[in-house]
Amino acid sequence: MNVLTFLIPISVSLGLLALVAFIWTLRSGQYEDPDGDQARALSDEFDDHPGPR
Repeated sequence: MNVLTFLIPISVSLGLLALVAFIWTLRSGQYEDPDGDQARALSDEFDDHPGPR
């Protein structure tokens, strides 16, 4: 039962750290331009292993 005294605060602090990191990525604009990401994912322009042409 003594181990819960350590595990509960550690898990709560890790959860809060993850929440802060997520909010930071939202505010820094890392999820902007989803249409551009979609186009780059389907583009063959920068393909490492292009097929025969």
